[in-house]
Amino acid sequence: MATPYATVLVDTVASTQDEARRRAADSGMATLVVAQRQVDGRGRSGRTWLEAPRAMYTSLAFRPDWDPAVRPRLTLVAGLAVRWALGELTPTTPNLKWPNDLVIPAGKIGGILTEAEAEWVVIGCGVNLWWNDAPSGIAAACDDDPGPELGAALGERWAGGVLDAVDRGPDHWDADQYRKACVTLGATIRWEPDGSGAAVDIDANGGLVVATPTGRRVLTSGEVTLVRPATVAADPAHGEGGGPDERSEG
Repeated sequence: MATPYATVLVDTVASTQDEARRRAADSGMATLVVAQRQVDGRGRSGRTWLEAPRAMYTSLAFRPDWDPAVRPRLTLVAGLAVRWALGELTPTTPNLKWPNDLVIPAGKIGGILTEAEAEWVVIGCGVNLWWNDAPSGIAAACDDDPGPELGAALGERWAGGVLDAVDRGPDHWDADQYRKACVTLGATIRWEPDGSGAAVDIDANGGLVVATPTGRRVLTSGEVTLVRPATVAADPAHGEGGGPDERSEG
């Protein structure tokens, strides 16, 4: 049975990440916060925030019974969970760009941010559900405005998928499924500050294995601030994190 959790639905919130952390600490139980709007969201490394006219902003705070050494896998677990949830509820099943982006051919539709503090882990997920005039490189899961109900349904399904995977344990996350969905694999990439190589695998802990001129190296999300195809310049307006731009958290 998945870990029980409380669900909090709000219209507008400064940060779902901060709200979920606060409410979970106050209640002592896992908490999911889902918002229609988020006015002070953040992405990885504090990148710029853009907001879609219709989006899901959600964060899940919980206490995983996982050793801290294997918790980097949680971001990838969360990516698989939202990919599955979107495929169930929308016409779109995105692929995954390591470590935390949700992408379709038209661009990035969302992202994930994982933060840890003491025994609590907070995973934020943001998804553009509809954006009729999105900036270049950003897209949405739906062609038409699905209305306000989809965000809550998607958040609940995503949280259930995350906690089911967490309860199965760190050795039973679906690494093979992640590899199949990961568009980073097979690409020649660059990462900040000055790395480059060919992405060849995802290791057991969720690290990206790259082949470089000096041998293979495993990148972790904590040490890498930006991963992009070697032939594409970075777009400073959009950062690298999530859909409602840098969404990852809330």
